[in-house]
Amino acid sequence: MDSAEKTFNGIPIEAIINPSKDNPVLVERISRRKVKAPELAIVEPDPEWPTHFQTFRLRILAAFEHHDPDTGIHHPSGPQEAVGVRVSTINHVGSTSVPGLSAKAVVDIDLVLSGNPLTDEPYYVPRLEAAGFQFLLREPAWYGHRFFCASEPMSCNLHVWGPNCAEVERHRIFRDWLREHEDERELYARAKRECAAAARENGEVMDVYTSRKNEVV
Repeated sequence: MDSAEKTFNGIPIEAIINPSKDNPVLVERISRRKVKAPELAIVEPDPEWPTHFQTFRLRILAAFEHHDPDTGIHHPSGPQEAVGVRVSTINHVGSTSVPGLSAKAVVDIDLVLSGNPLTDEPYYVPRLEAAGFQFLLREPAWYGHRFFCASEPMSCNLHVWGPNCAEVERHRIFRDWLREHEDERELYARAKRECAAAARENGEVMDVYTSRKNEVV
């Protein structure tokens, strides 16, 4: 098998099928949520979820634009601020991105920045915070993940990644698979309801719910 056959969308297949494990001990807490996250409840799909994603998407894009006071023109922030740091992709992922799938009422977004930008927090963190996203967690050992949240117009989890991230590709593959396979979508919905019910009954935190659900994933 040549090198082209060992990658998928430029990501090593080995990295996709054998993901790195996030270690809670290595998570760096930046702040606590100012607005409480929704309760762990699986609700029926809402046709407004994609619309809310677009609201967040436009907010993120605007946060990375630069306004020239002389011309009034908005354009991508220039190299004088952070060389090569730009928005690469903004993906709606997670269950609210799959039509017809029951989900927690939380929009999940993968924001991929170009270059090698995750350590350039003085550049992108203030922009995202000004756009209404609160910086919660830093996970340098897990793909350099940075985690933000927002609460308007609905709850949102914003995941910030660098380029060529296997976890981003995994999210996209899983989303597209569920969109295309109704039987798998129904199986996943049942598993989520059961795992959420067990978590509520046992007083478990979100991480335990996610671990239960991962057996089906």
